[in-house]
Amino acid sequence: MCFSFLKRKRRVALFFGSFNPMHNGHLAILRYLKERTCTDEVRIVVSPESPFKAGNMVSAEERLENVRKVIAASGLDVVVSDIEYHLEPPLYTINTLRYLKAAEPGCRHIMVIGGDNLASLERWKCGPQILEEFPIWVYPREGYDSRELLRGIRKRNIVRCVRILKNAELYDISSTMIREGESKGLDMSGYKPSI
Repeated sequence: MCFSFLKRKRRVALFFGSFNPMHNGHLAILRYLKERTCTDEVRIVVSPESPFKAGNMVSAEERLENVRKVIAASGLDVVVSDIEYHLEPPLYTINTLRYLKAAEPGCRHIMVIGGDNLASLERWKCGPQILEEFPIWVYPREGYDSRELLRGIRKRNIVRCVRILKNAELYDISSTMIREGESKGLDMSGYKPSI
């Protein structure tokens, strides 16, 4: 008798971003995912472009290479994915998630976002469908009440599974802040991992 249908799917946490640049907050999220969640794999998905971030972008290839160097230097067992570099544009998260679901049927893909992204998720391309089709883990972000945001979203949408990650350390840092500081000639190296 075959019980293969009882086999648990591999839990794969997908942390999407443009990582322009990757910073210590990103690494903290990855550490949290590796050390405090029941995942079989943590995958950082580098986006070559973002519909919300026009201009002021380091090239897609440079950002991908930088993420690879940071992850290698960190010692974290995290997979760096360039899947979006091989998909047909336009690059929408829903398309990547659906592609991975079809390509990796033995995996349960969990999208990891910050509380700031939870605030805007309904405005993403097919945002309500993402909420309905995929589990989402939310890393709290300074200045965003993730629980209140989730209550509002549940009133408006069918939500498959959204989990606010507990006891996560808050970081008041962003790639935008680093870029703006550097453009003013400030030393922002303390916010970025050394490689």
